[in-house]
Amino acid sequence: MSNKKQMEKDAFVFPACPTKPRVPSDREVDALDAMRAIKERARVLKDRLQALTNEPGGKGTAEIAGVESELKEMRTEWDSWEKKRLVAARERMILLGHEEGGSEDR
Repeated sequence: MSNKKQMEKDAFVFPACPTKPRVPSDREVDALDAMRAIKERARVLKDRLQALTNEPGGKGTAEIAGVESELKEMRTEWDSWEKKRLVAARERMILLGHEEGGSEDR
């Protein structure tokens, strides 16, 4: 009799579900963290650029050019991370069933 009760009990045991997709996904979090770091660095550089352009006598023109160049590189890096974030967000939406997966790439 105890064997029958055990079988009935086991009949209602479901296997563990696979983990649900994280929202936001780990890849999205990585991209967002990188973008946040870029924004913080850019804020510091923009403050420095503002201070340099407000100096009387046009001193620091070489440093201004360097800061502007670094900001331009950071914009390129930002765009790269933004694309990665969008791809990760689309993959998450497909996993959640909110969008259909297809061969078209954005």
